[in-house]
Amino acid sequence: MTNRRVSPSPTPVRRAAGLLAGLALGAALLAGCSSEGASTDCALDSCTVTFDRGVEASATILGVEAKLVGAQGDQVTVEVAGEQLSLTVGQQATEVGGFQVSLDSVTDQNVVIRVAHNLNG
Repeated sequence: MTNRRVSPSPTPVRRAAGLLAGLALGAALLAGCSSEGASTDCALDSCTVTFDRGVEASATILGVEAKLVGAQGDQVTVEVAGEQLSLTVGQQATEVGGFQVSLDSVTDQNVVIRVAHNLNG
């Protein structure tokens, strides 16, 4: 018979430290967004990107780059995950690279899109 050392169960301090480390990692992932000429508002599986019009606007969100290519009336062209999409306000979300992309609004000052992980596939 061999004697094995049994690891004691984690102490409350270790559990709390592990929880804090997990929360810090999650916050770091959410803060991993970057943008130029745009602002982002992200949750765990989706981001709303507000592009400024009249400038080269882009944002890195959810591990992909989103760019405003152009806007004409209520139709815009964006590039998400390397693919260009034409979107219209009120149109059903378009699937690209594992994401659902939709156009929320278009004004003279900005364009707002929503990019979400495609949870259906």
